Amino acid sequence: MTRPERKQVLLRLDPAVHDALARWAADELRSTNAQVEFLLRAALADAGRLPAVVQTMRRPGRPARSADDEEGNEA
Repeated sequence: MTRPERKQVLLRLDPAVHDALARWAADELRSTNAQVEFLLRAALADAGRLPAVVQTMRRPGRPARSADDEEGNEA
């Protein structure tokens, strides 16, 4: 199943808020963008407004190695 195209949003933040968010994201092995999405999804779920059709996010951290990588075909 292919994922639908992701929406892009311009977000203006106070520099101190951005710095705190970036540190938090790094602590959880996420990009700043993924941390924003994680927090927005959590807020929507807490408010009972997260649509049922939303796909789950990829777990934080480095993606799992593929079968090609395990065979020594690393790029």
